[in-house]
Amino acid sequence: MTGPNRLPGGLIDRTQKLLFRFNGRTMQGFAGDTLASALLANGQRLVGRSFKYHRPRGIFSAGPEEPNALVQLRRGAAQEPNTRATVAELYDGLHATSQNH
Repeated sequence: MTGPNRLPGGLIDRTQKLLFRFNGRTMQGFAGDTLASALLANGQRLVGRSFKYHRPRGIFSAGPEEPNALVQLRRGAAQEPNTRATVAELYDGLHATSQNH
């Protein structure tokens, strides 16, 4: 599919805006984004802190080998801890919080 908002071969559909929350802030992404790509697009660089010294950690890689961007998805009984932001698919209404932050 091609058009003014979509490049051929791309996986992100910029015609479908999605709203999500990260650490209490409302942000915007698009269908096809991962949580990590949407966070970077919104200027969110700090996604966690080291366990021992509490040093700031950002998104380091683009796949399942990501060591830093561990987040908790959803709230309440459905919460899912220790999810890598690089493999979590963005959806409308997602609630995510950083861990150890």
